[in-house]
Amino acid sequence: MSLLFKAHLFLTLYMAGLIWFVQVVHYPLMGKVGLADFVAYENAHTRRTSWVTALPMLAELGTGALLLYFTPSSALFQANLLGILLLWASTFFIQVPLHGQLTKAFTARAHRRLVNTNWIRTVLWTVRGILLLSVA
Repeated sequence: MSLLFKAHLFLTLYMAGLIWFVQVVHYPLMGKVGLADFVAYENAHTRRTSWVTALPMLAELGTGALLLYFTPSSALFQANLLGILLLWASTFFIQVPLHGQLTKAFTARAHRRLVNTNWIRTVLWTVRGILLLSVA
């Protein structure tokens, strides 16, 4: 197992664990913050979450792309990179806009959609982690 693969596996498992925490604990509890404090909470959440997600996601994308570059015929690494691209698409086309709405005001609809659509990322990171572990 190469150092590149180990780094990629670590990043994927880190993000899989983080997204399960977000899905099961963090996002559902956002609805309990209260209307008076929600906008300040959401803005702080967005800022602080970037510290634990941005660099690992970028590194995961980079290591995933490098794995495919070095073994372009690997169906596993092709599917892996596709999964990463789907994660990025979900993040930037679904969850980021919902967070944008929530930074202006709490709405039950936006919050519910955030929790429900985050399952896309939860499933993708989980499946990718399992697939990568199966060849580790």
